[in-house]
Amino acid sequence: MGTHPNGPSIVLGKGKEILLSEWIESNKDVLGEAVKEAFDSKLPFLLKVLSVNKALSIQAHPNKVHAAFLHRERPEIYKDPNHKPEMAIALTPFEGLCGFRPLAEIQSFVKTIPELAAVIGQEAADAVATSSSGLCSDGLKKAFTALMTCSPAVISLQLNKLFKRITEKKSSGDDLSSYCGELLLRLNSQFPGDGGCFCIYFLNHIVLKPGEAMFLGPNLPHAYLAGDCVECMACSDNVVRAGLTPKLKDVDTLCEMLDYSCRSKEENIFPCHQDPNDPFTTIYDPPVPDFAVARIQASESSRAHITLFFQRSGPCITVIVSRAFTMEALFHQAVPCTSSKL
Repeated sequence: MGTHPNGPSIVLGKGKEILLSEWIESNKDVLGEAVKEAFDSKLPFLLKVLSVNKALSIQAHPNKVHAAFLHRERPEIYKDPNHKPEMAIALTPFEGLCGFRPLAEIQSFVKTIPELAAVIGQEAADAVATSSSGLCSDGLKKAFTALMTCSPAVISLQLNKLFKRITEKKSSGDDLSSYCGELLLRLNSQFPGDGGCFCIYFLNHIVLKPGEAMFLGPNLPHAYLAGDCVECMACSDNVVRAGLTPKLKDVDTLCEMLDYSCRSKEENIFPCHQDPNDPFTTIYDPPVPDFAVARIQASESSRAHITLFFQRSGPCITVIVSRAFTMEALFHQAVPCTSSKL
């Protein structure tokens, strides 16, 4: 839901449909003065509800300066000049890859999984093996780039070898956790022979509990694997992909732009906080001005906080996730009912 031309919402009313962007253009006061001034009278965010049954691509999003450059140089691929920071908040247990693992974990996988070492090559394997936790960027970049640029024939050969070896271990009742075996088997069944399957040995595998979130800032590698979430982002469709996808892969751009910092799973879970003015509301406030998300857990006795919600400055999109209730809202001006063409 939003105004991006790739999937614009429409306003329903008076027997006709118009684009939400056109409605806002005719009713600019609905954005509030701060948003009007900061975002050129445009709605600055998109909201999606995703149900992921098959892994979505290994990807990252450019920062604003890089996005403007990519749009200028290749507008047929990067269709707008905006950045795309985004947040995923789990509605069910939600599984994803997010950020590079602690260096010691990556080094262990390269050492103990010969198929991975074969894919990245000896030089890159040595580079990541001799990296230190404080200076891991160069060696890690070399190894990850070697994986992403490895020939499809080598990827397919080594992935088939690893798939066969893990399948045999599973049949024997062996523990597969040291190989991330169950995850590799699942991803290879969805994207056979795709080099993105090896990314699980570089990126943190995270399972969010309902209510937990990931914030995906610029240049952070990630992928959504399974589960339901609410996703909010800046108004952009700029995605640089490199694996687990039939869509266009821009491997060189991705490998050059990534943040090669190593962090734990826990460091990649975005903290939320209770609204100090509302005991029923949890706030997810990322370090960008484009959006924030409020999670409201309503009850029969919480009428007051619903009123507080609608007194927030700036435009809001509201999604009712569960249960039915009557909501009485006092608006100072007409607010549109929108639906998405996505």
